[in-house]
Amino acid sequence: MAVHILGIRHHGPGSARNVKAFLEEIQPDIVLVEGPPEADAILQWATHDELKLPVAILAYQPDNPQQSVFYPFAEFSPEWQAIIYARKKNIHVRFMDLPIGHQFALEQETKNEALKNDAPVSLNNNAETIDEEKAIEEIKIDPISYLALAAGYDDGEKWWEQMFEYRNDNDQVFDAVAEAMQVLREAFPKKEDRIEKLREAHMRKTIRQAEKEMFQNIAVICGAWHAPALLNMPKQKDDNELLKGLPKAKVDCTWILWTYNRLSFYCGYGAGIASPGWYDHIWKYPKDDGTRWMAKVAKLLRKKQMDTSVANVIEAVRLAESLASLRHLSKAGLEELNEATLSVLCNGETILLQLIQDELIVGNRIGVVPADIPKPPLQNDIEKIQKRLRLPPTADFKDYILDLRKENDLERSIFLHRLQLLEIKWGNKYAVSGKGTFKEQWRLQWDPAFSIDIIEKGTWGNTVEEAATKFVSEKAVKANALTEVCALLENTIPAEMPVAIEVLINRVNNLAAAAGDVIQLMEVIPNLVTVNRYGNVRKTDAELVLGIINSMIIRICISLPAACTAVDETASQHLLELFYKMNDAINVLQQMEITLQWKQTLSSIVKNKNTSPIIAGYATRLLTDHKLLKGEELVHVFYYAMSAATPPATAAAWLEGFLKGSGTILLIDNDLWSVVDNWVKELDDNVFNEILPLLRRTFSGFTNAERRKLGEKVKKSDSVNTGIIAQQLESNFDFERAKQGIPVVMQLLGYRQQ
Repeated sequence: MAVHILGIRHHGPGSARNVKAFLEEIQPDIVLVEGPPEADAILQWATHDELKLPVAILAYQPDNPQQSVFYPFAEFSPEWQAIIYARKKNIHVRFMDLPIGHQFALEQETKNEALKNDAPVSLNNNAETIDEEKAIEEIKIDPISYLALAAGYDDGEKWWEQMFEYRNDNDQVFDAVAEAMQVLREAFPKKEDRIEKLREAHMRKTIRQAEKEMFQNIAVICGAWHAPALLNMPKQKDDNELLKGLPKAKVDCTWILWTYNRLSFYCGYGAGIASPGWYDHIWKYPKDDGTRWMAKVAKLLRKKQMDTSVANVIEAVRLAESLASLRHLSKAGLEELNEATLSVLCNGETILLQLIQDELIVGNRIGVVPADIPKPPLQNDIEKIQKRLRLPPTADFKDYILDLRKENDLERSIFLHRLQLLEIKWGNKYAVSGKGTFKEQWRLQWDPAFSIDIIEKGTWGNTVEEAATKFVSEKAVKANALTEVCALLENTIPAEMPVAIEVLINRVNNLAAAAGDVIQLMEVIPNLVTVNRYGNVRKTDAELVLGIINSMIIRICISLPAACTAVDETASQHLLELFYKMNDAINVLQQMEITLQWKQTLSSIVKNKNTSPIIAGYATRLLTDHKLLKGEELVHVFYYAMSAATPPATAAAWLEGFLKGSGTILLIDNDLWSVVDNWVKELDDNVFNEILPLLRRTFSGFTNAERRKLGEKVKKSDSVNTGIIAQQLESNFDFERAKQGIPVVMQLLGYRQQ
């Protein structure tokens, strides 16, 4: 009976190649792999024709899907090669790690204990100092770095690649790995945390169980750090004592698609690697001297409209080989190839190297999972809709511009809006240029973590529509803020969920009836008008929403004049923005009765002398736009507001409100221009300096063209006025009559004629 311990590096192509070769040589009758035993039942899908790597095993608690863990696999993962070997040879293959159910339960116990004691509690039962614990944690996470340092390397990744991933002679490589790890464990003899000890105890238990079942040739594939613990087994009684009485949670497992991006440690994956795309390349082409890789780089650059010749590729390969030779390396690695690429192909531009990093070194490959693999009902429904609407999940982002007049695009929009309501943010919506409301732009990028969200939201229903309807309805019932419910209604209308819309409308109606704050009502009106507008575009019944809008606007019109008095500057600015949006919303509605009530409200606000100046100015401007104030009447109102009897600060605030958003009226109405021009000229220097910030804020809202034309008008007005005065002096001045007044003036000044 033989037990072969193969210590490997997770997702290492060299380790995967060594494992594959070793298994073919020893021909084991059972393969034990580090992984969750709960997933043994789904290993049968590993050799399915439709399964394309990378994929991952998702283990989760059905009653708490957020409590989950992923086990990703790529083609160059040693564990995957071991599984595939066993499945193709039709021999037993099992996972041997500590069951995830125990790990989840222990983690929950730790959290509960921490909450109970109001202090962090570790699974580590040992009483080491903080510095010692940190040292042990570093050794446990990256023991290779210490071996690399001893060999003269400052980078553990590079040392491992040169020693194991690129080498051709792999005889006794697993013995060397086990010996190296044994030295590290002896050099740092501090005990590890409880979870690690439990994991290794369960691995040994699984090996003993295989021996008990009379398997004669056992292959064990585990992380390199665990190899010495499995070679030097303690007494069975000690392991049983460790594993005795462990709590356990219920766990389900399934296969999900994965991406190379998520396989990298940049996304927070603990066992991640820096370059999945590069590892995939050296797995497929282990003897590549860099030529194939540089050809890929050149193809990518040409695709991005960058000129790259064959001569440049050859030069880059030779430079990488020269760098490897100078560094005493057996072959050029990724670092040498990147340096050569940067110098020769990218002309020193690091932004191009970042493109290569994203597209080739990391890569955007995404896996495929067979449709008939058992999955939660909601996930099945999502995948069916994705296939029907031709919206494949991709690792890289993809943009879609949807025309809502087309049936397929409308269904796509509805589907994406429903996913957003379920807080599955596969798509991000962007603004579309143009005035039409029949277009939407979406950017889609699939994240494997969505699988957890899908499982979690599956408790609300088995289909997207059912789950979204129940989820939104529950949120509507719990929401107490009118703005929150209106925003939810705005997002629900495009999703076309009549049941949820009815619940939301009733909730809006109830909250609006109880709301006494006119400001709060004004804040939600624009969103409700948008809801009504989208309802018309999408051919949905929005009459109920329109009824609520009309009733709320009537209440606003009644209460608004009083709300515009006795408010400070900050509140006035906020109210001004609400006025701006409110007026736009009423213009969009195009309801004659509502528009008439709004005009009457504006007239009341203008006539009230206690109204905030900035609000009074803007209300006057709106009446002007509605043609209710014009000609001499408008000039009279304007002159009164800007007269010398009005404090300058008040007049400046009124002017800011009147000119809100546009100063075109001053360009086309010369009478108003004259009033403003004269008012500014009559200001004292100190007063002018005091109100100058207000005037600057007013004119900053104008376009560049408006400001330029207003400046030209000021210059023209000054020159015209000067010319008129000079002309009058020259043509109408009576010099003889003026001379007769000189003696009188001189006498008044105390002078006598000589």
